Amino acid sequence: MRLAQPDRSPADDAQGPVYRQADDYDRGMPYDPSAFPPFAVTVDLVVLTVRRHALCSLAVRRGEPPYQGRWALPGGFVRVDEDLGVAAARELAEETGLLAQDPAGTVPANAAHLEQLGTYGDPKRDPRMRVVSVAHLALAPDLPAPRAGGDARSVRWAPVDDLLDQESGFGRDGDQTAPLAFDHARILADGVERARSKIEYSSLATAFCPQEFTVGELRRVYEAVWGVALDPRNFHRKVTGTPGFLVPTGGTTTRQGGRPAQLFRAGGATLLNPPMLRPDA
Repeated sequence: MRLAQPDRSPADDAQGPVYRQADDYDRGMPYDPSAFPPFAVTVDLVVLTVRRHALCSLAVRRGEPPYQGRWALPGGFVRVDEDLGVAAARELAEETGLLAQDPAGTVPANAAHLEQLGTYGDPKRDPRMRVVSVAHLALAPDLPAPRAGGDARSVRWAPVDDLLDQESGFGRDGDQTAPLAFDHARILADGVERARSKIEYSSLATAFCPQEFTVGELRRVYEAVWGVALDPRNFHRKVTGTPGFLVPTGGTTTRQGGRPAQLFRAGGATLLNPPMLRPDA
């Protein structure tokens, strides 16, 4: 059954179809897909890592309109037969070569933590058409050199503070600076805040570390994510005070210089109790 259409003028017809949203009076009527406006779904990725003691995010330079030449977050359109998580994992693999962790299966050595961040659906966020983005947050250590693909002209790691600089925007190699494309500055800010808040009480910070790490290396992750210096002794006491949060591997390393440091791996405890509250920057 076709839904009743209101009286329309020739001017209305020139502007295209008018879609009528379903309401209580439509209950019991056959579903008519043409009554709803079409829109696309994308996945955008906030991929974070720690490089040179700074929290960095993956940024791609767009090679096609809209926002051609502007920096943006990696991502792409969800395929018709894809689940959202599958689409995000595919984009992550294409952009970084990393596999997403599968909680139900064996975790590969280079697997990245991947979680859904939020949904962004401002009708004007994409000038091409109505596009709803389901953003995801990815964290991993020792990420490989990025490679450009799809509609990206180039790709690089950049400190999040540079990407989020709203006054000067972000540029490189003498290029004119500009804010991130679309609403990606907001998405990036939300992803950074998610990471900063979750490491207060969860084991998320260990996702930035290799499988075996020292307490000092873990502390430097916290310092990079929060942007503050932490007292080494207090930090050691807190992260080793929660049973099962860190598990000694039995090995040591001198890769940070100085005396051999004990190696740990992430344990089964996923919550840090008591939490390590973020200090004021």
